[in-house]
Amino acid sequence: MAAAAPAALVVAVPRSRGRDLALCGLNMWAYVAAYELPNDDHEALQRRARIDYPIACDRVLGLGVPPTVRLQRRATAGRIDRFERVLVWCHWIWFAVPHCSVGYVLLRKPQQFPSAAVRMYTVFDTGAVFYWMIPTAPPWYAARHGRFGQGEPAAVRRMMIEYGEQFWGERWPELMEVLGGNPLAAMPSLHFATSLMAAHLLWETGPVAGAVGWSYAATLGLALVYLGEHYATDLLAGALLAETVRKLAPALATPALAIVERLEALPG
Repeated sequence: MAAAAPAALVVAVPRSRGRDLALCGLNMWAYVAAYELPNDDHEALQRRARIDYPIACDRVLGLGVPPTVRLQRRATAGRIDRFERVLVWCHWIWFAVPHCSVGYVLLRKPQQFPSAAVRMYTVFDTGAVFYWMIPTAPPWYAARHGRFGQGEPAAVRRMMIEYGEQFWGERWPELMEVLGGNPLAAMPSLHFATSLMAAHLLWETGPVAGAVGWSYAATLGLALVYLGEHYATDLLAGALLAETVRKLAPALATPALAIVERLEALPG
């Protein structure tokens, strides 16, 4: 039902800026449904989850030690310092960054908005397909199940949870219920993929906005690995996804527009 809603809106409502914005919202509704649905049967999802392959890949990238383990060696046990709080907040504000970047394009370069929105939300939608096909555990989950070895610390801290409980207090469980709909959706990292796409879109509006976008994407990449939310391998896969969408977008524009025109031609 959620996936059908954007197409139904194209049939029912004439093209306008309001319809464009509504399509973005309906697409995200469909994405959230696709993201959360595999976790409706959590036990079945756990049986399908891949845990070991990203650890093996990260050991190669980290020259024997996964980057998350290396980075968390500087942390003080039981404490979240100022630097780590900055990384946590960088992670939290991601929930607004992709959509705000598309909105910024609408304000500054409205003629580029359709292309920008399509590229951004294609990254979201494609990522959801991989979450169904290859459910993959993040570092904190693997550590909780004892999958790190070779002399490495047994635990990878999930610092976002530690700081969230401190900062938000009693409201934290409700926030996590909203934000954490599927803990086994780490490959590829859509946090990183959509942030890279946001940087590209902002750069197209001007170098200052682009510099802000690229600085945020780099900081978020560090935060995701440091905080135990993603492997470096997840980030590389996210970068590959974002760049693939960018490269294929011009070639797919004509058939995509043809589909939209056929939908608009149907009786509303």
